[in-house]
Amino acid sequence: MTDITIIGNGNMARGIASRAIAAGKKVEILGQDAAKAQALANELGADVSFGTTAGAPQGSIVVLAVPFDAAKAVVSAYGDQLAGKTVVDITNPVNFETFDSLVVEPGSSAAEEIAALAPAGVNVVKAFNTTFASTLVAGESGGKPLDVFIAGDNAEATQAVSSFVSAAGMRPLVVGPLKRSRELEGFQFVVMTVQANPAFADFNWDTGLAITK
Repeated sequence: MTDITIIGNGNMARGIASRAIAAGKKVEILGQDAAKAQALANELGADVSFGTTAGAPQGSIVVLAVPFDAAKAVVSAYGDQLAGKTVVDITNPVNFETFDSLVVEPGSSAAEEIAALAPAGVNVVKAFNTTFASTLVAGESGGKPLDVFIAGDNAEATQAVSSFVSAAGMRPLVVGPLKRSRELEGFQFVVMTVQANPAFADFNWDTGLAITK
């Protein structure tokens, strides 16, 4: 039985799948290209299954490890096949042509737009948008476990994601309803611009956000 389906076969898919395997979860990789999905599954080893997005996701948690526009297309295409599942949006809706703004309207977020496309019975949760791929593979940044910020409207769905994060050796921080995704996406955009800024030569997309006391 599959626990977690990951849509995508890029770096973030690899990172989240690595944490899922560390948590002892059964993982399924689905992509548009079967060969690429198979290559990632083979790389990950363990008991990882693969297929294409032509097939319905089997996991109770479905992670959209694809860019924002692709995530919207996936949710629209699957429709009722996602009913009863927890869908995790990890996207940061950055305008990658200018790298100077987000592409969602003020007062909205990628997660909320994706949720609006989902049929009734699908619980969309925001998570992992503040973690970089390499830190997920390692499970830490700067020698410390990752903080994973989580936002969602359904308590059962956010708890499911939180439990997965804990089992994977990271710290879940449930920050509120899905509309908190607006702040998570905006703040991570700032972090991304810092990574790309040559003035911060020590940053190489391997930093992590953490709340300390």
